[in-house]
Amino acid sequence: MINQDYTIIGPLHHDNINTRERINAMKIFQYPSDQAEKRVKETIERGLGFSQADYENVEKYIDDVKKRGDKALVEYTNKFDSKAVTLDSLKVTQEEINNAMDSIDPDFLKSLDRSVSQLTEFHLKQKENSWIDTPRNGVMVGQLVKPVEAAGVYAPGAQGGKTPLVSSVLMGGIPAKVAGVESITLMTPPMENGLINPHILAAAQKVGISSVFKAGSAWAIAALAHGTDQVPRVDVIVGPGNIYVTLAKKIVSGIVGIDMIAGPSEILIIADKDANPDFIAADLLSQAEHDVMASSILVTDSEELARKTVLALEKQLVNLSRQDIARASIENFGAIMLVPDIETAIGLSNRLAPEHLELIVKDPFDYIDQIRNAGALFIGSYTPEPMGDYIAGPNHVLPTAGTARFSSALSVEHFTKKTSLIHYSKKAFKKEADDVIRLAMTEGLDAHANCVKIRK
Repeated sequence: MINQDYTIIGPLHHDNINTRERINAMKIFQYPSDQAEKRVKETIERGLGFSQADYENVEKYIDDVKKRGDKALVEYTNKFDSKAVTLDSLKVTQEEINNAMDSIDPDFLKSLDRSVSQLTEFHLKQKENSWIDTPRNGVMVGQLVKPVEAAGVYAPGAQGGKTPLVSSVLMGGIPAKVAGVESITLMTPPMENGLINPHILAAAQKVGISSVFKAGSAWAIAALAHGTDQVPRVDVIVGPGNIYVTLAKKIVSGIVGIDMIAGPSEILIIADKDANPDFIAADLLSQAEHDVMASSILVTDSEELARKTVLALEKQLVNLSRQDIARASIENFGAIMLVPDIETAIGLSNRLAPEHLELIVKDPFDYIDQIRNAGALFIGSYTPEPMGDYIAGPNHVLPTAGTARFSSALSVEHFTKKTSLIHYSKKAFKKEADDVIRLAMTEGLDAHANCVKIRK
């Protein structure tokens, strides 16, 4: 007999059993239903979670860095991260990198090496070559694929650098390096002592980052976009961050290329009756601990799995160091959707277009062709989302907030640009000239038509 400590919302149970207050976070909805539809819309429409004041503050930071450069960077870094950073110590020295490498556990370096190797191997398969073709006599067309000259990678300094986001360095730096970018600049906030966490520096060294600077938030993005005396101006900026980082990337987009405007983390799990509820609960919490606006959703055709997952969630929640964040996330945007069948589950998933989609069902490969919208697909019980975060190979910088409907993961392509090639012989030109003249005249562009006529 399953303990009745859960909530079911919708027509499944008319008496709507209420949970104890401490287990009130995760709710079970019957889908489709009005209540389930309300939760789906709340998830889709939750947005980035910034205010007009946030936007205006970020604009001020960007303008200040444009005007005062490194002085502004140091001032904001002193105010928010470390008073130990000066103009002379803003850039990480080779001595600091060497000291970091000497201080790190060899076992960590082995894990780091494996991650770098496997991520590099995957991203090498994305690299495109230039090409030319001769589709018609006397006509040559083609495409030059070239890397951008300079790229910026942002790595957050979580908890004052105490929890270094090493994977952000790898996921941003490796595709840039594979693309052939010559100058890669890393911006990351320092610890209180004015140093960068040694694990971040080790990752930067392994990836081949050109330079590292001790600055974070919106002012770091501004420095990359506009350049300062010390920080080189870049062509592309990638990497995750808080709302100020996200807004800064949004504002400078167009001046530089960016990877994407990323919203809160998301996971959607499609599971059947044979799935392990402890696995499911752990995977839901892996995203819920990121942010109070993160979305963690289970879609299943098994009421028993739904009930067991609620209990497993509460059991695991109480042992998390970030349980307050995870609980708020689950209460605000978490849900278990009970569906009539797996096909309905896939339909709901395609509608939500989640950042991370786990498929934990019997014969999961039979359903892959039905998945249209997802940032990354994790297949089977032993492919939890963190395998993709750190070591599997594909990039973990993924589209969120439903943008997987039209966008893709960070890749080598983000660090390249393509130039079209066109050549006509005189004979080929004359063969197609009249068609060009006719099309140009139809658009009312006389000068376009004339530059063809004059050559006939």
